[in-house]
Formats: sequence, structure tokens, C-alpha cells
Amino acid sequence: MSSPNPKDELVEHIPALRAFAISLSHNRATADDMVQDTLVKAWTNIDDKFRPGTNLRAWLFTILRNTYYSNRRKMKREVADVDGVFTERLAVKPSHDGNLQMSDFRAAFAQLPDEQREALVLVGALGFSYEEAAGMCDVAVGTVKSRANRGRARLVQLLDLNEDESMELTDEATMAVITSNGPSSL
Repeated sequence: MSSPNPKDELVEHIPALRAFAISLSHNRATADDMVQDTLVKAWTNIDDKFRPGTNLRAWLFTILRNTYYSNRRKMKREVADVDGVFTERLAVKPSHDGNLQMSDFRAAFAQLPDEQREALVLVGALGFSYEEAAGMCDVAVGTVKSRANRGRARLVQLLDLNEDESMELTDEATMAVITSNGPSSL
């Protein structure tokens, strides 16, 4: 006569497991989840970890108890965030929109005349003052201001932006190029 399969006996222990789980968690729904987790763990590990001839009930209760304490440790590390306040602060916007707009920006920037691109890079992206940029380009300060202003206006036009609309760019230096105040305003 062959020995009975321990998997066949699992169902017999469910009421006792549930009672033990309720005594630990003081919550019927949590207890049911714990019993289910225990049965899944037992079912998947019974061939490898359970020794026939030993106490199946004690083995199941040990799994249930370990599951309960593992869940408690995990819950101590977790923060309850019912209204999503913490999640909003931790969430990261996907970069694909910024990457697409960055691609559009590069294409529009390439359409600008060399002098306007140069002024925007020096003043906007690299953070030089108009006076410093004018000295580097060997032109008057007003000329650099004019080139930067015309370049910004043309970029806004090429990118089809409204005055109150912002771009979702991923690069602060690029944002500095199209804003009138340069990198210090970011």
C-alpha cells in the first residue's frame, strides 16, 4: 500500500490555518490572503521541502507564521499613501515626450542663421553675459541682444509655441536657449 500524497491533505488544514491567520492578523481578508499564500507556497514546495512522514500541519503553520512576519516586516518599510501624495513626488515623467520635443528643437535650431545660433548658445546655453558674448564675437552688445532675441522669436515660431506654453525638454541648457533670461532663470 502506498503512502497518501501530502497534497491531498492540504484542504483538510484550511479551517485551522484560517483560524490561526485570523488570530495573527485580526482581519479576515488579510487572513484569507495569508492562507492562500501559504497554500501556494506549500503546493509549489511540497515535493522539495516537505519530508513525508513528518507533521504536515506543523509545516503549514510554520509557512503561515513566516508569511505573516515577512508581510509585517515589508509593511514597516512601506508608506501608506492613500491619496497619492508621496507617489506624485516620487513619480518620474516619462522622457519620451521630452526626447521628441528635443528632436524638434534640434531641427528648428539648425534652421537659424549661424549668428543667431551663436548668440543663443553663448548667452542662453553657456550662460555668458551679453557683454562677454559681444567681446567674443567682436560685435556691439546690442547686436548680440538683437541676434539672441530674433533667434528666440524664430525658434518659438518654428516650434509653434504660444507665449504661455512651455516645452517638455530634458536639457536645462536647451531650455535656457529659448528663455529670455538665460540659465539663471531655471
